[in-house]
Amino acid sequence: PGLGEAVVSGATNPDHFVVNTTTGEIVERRPGDKQIVIQATPGGGTRKIAADSRTPEPCLSDSQVRALAELGAKVEVHFAAPQDIEWAMNASGQFFLLQARPITTLFPLPADAPPTDEVLRVYLSYNVQQGTYRPFTPMGISATRLLVSSLVTLAGFPPREPLTGPGFVTEAASRIFFDVTAALRSSFGRVFLIRAMSEAEVHAAAIFQQLASDPRLSLLPIPRLSLVRTIILLLVRTGMPLYLLHALLLPRSARARLLRLVRILRGAGKVAAGASASDHLAAVEQLILDSPPRLLSGASPVMLGGMQAFALAGKFLGGLATASELQVVLRGAPSNPTTEMDLALWTLAKQVQTDAAVTHLLQHTPPVRLADDYRNGSLPPLLQNGLATFLAIYGHRSVAELDLGVPRWSEDTTYVLGILAGYQEIRDPALSPDTQFRRAAEEAKTMVSELTRRARRKSWLRGLLVGFFLGRARALAGLREMPRFCFTLLLARARELLWPVGEDLVRLGRLEAAGDIFFITLPEAHEALAGTDMRALVSARRADFERELTRRHVPLVLLSDGTEPTIQPDIAGLAHDTLQGTPASPGIVTAPARVILDPHGASIAPGEILVAPSTDPGWTPLFLTAGGLVMEMGGAMAHGAIVAREYGIPAVVGVPQSTERITTGTILTVDGSTGTIFIEPESDE
Repeated sequence: PGLGEAVVSGATNPDHFVVNTTTGEIVERRPGDKQIVIQATPGGGTRKIAADSRTPEPCLSDSQVRALAELGAKVEVHFAAPQDIEWAMNASGQFFLLQARPITTLFPLPADAPPTDEVLRVYLSYNVQQGTYRPFTPMGISATRLLVSSLVTLAGFPPREPLTGPGFVTEAASRIFFDVTAALRSSFGRVFLIRAMSEAEVHAAAIFQQLASDPRLSLLPIPRLSLVRTIILLLVRTGMPLYLLHALLLPRSARARLLRLVRILRGAGKVAAGASASDHLAAVEQLILDSPPRLLSGASPVMLGGMQAFALAGKFLGGLATASELQVVLRGAPSNPTTEMDLALWTLAKQVQTDAAVTHLLQHTPPVRLADDYRNGSLPPLLQNGLATFLAIYGHRSVAELDLGVPRWSEDTTYVLGILAGYQEIRDPALSPDTQFRRAAEEAKTMVSELTRRARRKSWLRGLLVGFFLGRARALAGLREMPRFCFTLLLARARELLWPVGEDLVRLGRLEAAGDIFFITLPEAHEALAGTDMRALVSARRADFERELTRRHVPLVLLSDGTEPTIQPDIAGLAHDTLQGTPASPGIVTAPARVILDPHGASIAPGEILVAPSTDPGWTPLFLTAGGLVMEMGGAMAHGAIVAREYGIPAVVGVPQSTERITTGTILTVDGSTGTIFIEPESDE
């Protein structure tokens, strides 16, 4: 009840209904808390009423919901386009249409989405789940399709056309989506998907749990023999059990094996001198097809070993440790390639601080100009050589690095130089990132000793097991980021191989610039080499890409009926100035917020709390100066959460609309143990 102002302003959560307009079935019903109601007063003006949210009742009956849906359907038919309508209802239950406007914000559906709402498909956004909201280039999408072809072939389901990929890989608005409908309609797949997402993306897990009640997603019988065969085939082909045991028993040896894999990937995909463009293209495809099995057997067991060791330690401890105490164990874990990258950049920043002239140059010259000087080799030797050393190891990385079409830091150093300039503000040794990392590692070692002591009090065997598994969890936890590190090495190498193809197509008059190769797909690259002019296609795609860069919202989960399922946070008992999310890294911090939607050109003053929609490893250099982290998306095993724990900074993830509810400069108190965020009211001064 009341005026729409309360909903538009975000002061309250309204009731939410989804109706199948063909059948009149209410397929989703979720009462809002409606804590605030705004009503008109008889003499003019409005009044705000705090409502009792302990027993929320829907504002409309089922028959009224259906009548409203029918009205909306009639308006849509009249205008021949989806409409956003405003309506009112009088005391007798009669509806009045106040106004209608075209909906221009509906997210496009994949081209192969079913034409009827009777069939429901569920699409999970690969982009959002990986912390990349921006669109993928056509070549980036094409490479992902080929990569997934390699993985499903390993599982015994080779696609008919590897370059097209399996049918569950689709795209919409230049973003990659995975059709997870088949998994949700399998009892094993549903459980596996929900459990996996509960660690990586809590919102997706909750949405899948909610969708389980939709009759269009009822479980289908799956032959168990086929499932068992697939699992056994994967285990045998990857050697997973053997390598997992190897990681648990000999973590140093497992890490050495991983480093050998990194060296192999750096030199992978070699072609003979004078090789043709077709040879380069074939090398790219072979590299992407052949490498995933090697990555699975080399990197995944180490990652899984650390996760299993941590889980087993928690089981043996039982009630002897809180969840927050267990998270402390993972602080300052060794061998994390992402934190090693960030600390290497900080080491370079400290070297620059020893030279006042270079420091002044870095702080007072635009990063774009410095990047040009680096390409020309004209930076001061301290900065030129130091940056070259950093890029030799980490130059294959970038923000949105899972898109093959995105330039790597070795190609464009602008972002890295901007981060280095920001680090020059850190002068207090106590706030230096390396000091904080060492402090976090010491806290973790102390916690391991304490938890082992508690278990030993119960029995010597329990103490032995807890100590062993906590030790293995720490030894392997940092390697959780290694699969992605290796994968981005693979993509960077593929990108290097594609440049000569683009250059050759420019000489042949089929592309305008060599970089246009990333705006066609792998099959189209073959067509171009065979004689097809791609210039008009690339021009149109670049325009589409630029338009998609401005899209403000990308759904985590998209349904084929055009709706986007959402989960309203449980805010019962929370004050209006408090947000709730998922605890990701324990600790409490009070500091100003810094809301960042795009890390390029962004900086964080030492101690500020970073508030972001999501993050990927390319964001993490910003973490070195942050005092805390708040993310709209993610779970306990998201990249941002892992790195926050490494540095020992409080973090809360999975906080809906936090970038909208919080503004830069607002004072926040972030409790990474409970997942709560208190927003201090603005001062009247």
